[in-house]
Amino acid sequence: MKKIKTFVILLFLVIGMQQSYSQVYKFQTTGYSVLEKDEKGKWGKWSDLQLVNLVVTLDTNKNRIIVYSQEIQLYEILDYQDKEESETDEIYPFTCKDIDGEKFTISIITRKNQDNRKQLYINQKNVIIVYNIVNFPEKSDKQ
Repeated sequence: MKKIKTFVILLFLVIGMQQSYSQVYKFQTTGYSVLEKDEKGKWGKWSDLQLVNLVVTLDTNKNRIIVYSQEIQLYEILDYQDKEESETDEIYPFTCKDIDGEKFTISIITRKNQDNRKQLYINQKNVIIVYNIVNFPEKSDKQ
């Protein structure tokens, strides 16, 4: 009986610890640009930066990234890849799939030499979308 109690307590501790590491991160976009492949499969040029104010969530509880654009972009996270770091960038890559089941990489990149500017790269087969993002402003309790 004592072993069962110990097992149950350990089980609750493990589950509780997993819950505490899961979080929802919210970002706000300030602009986006698109890079597309042409008919020959060659990458074109980045589009001009368009100003846009959208909400992006990284939900580690539900393993998904959502971009709340006019057409909601929902991406399931299949794998949390190891952080990559260089002198100029800090990259958090995720292996994802879209609603069609296509696998690709989404990365959150911090540009160290650009005042720690953050960008979200959605690298699909024929198109790359980059969003400039900032941490979502928290509402103040003071009103």
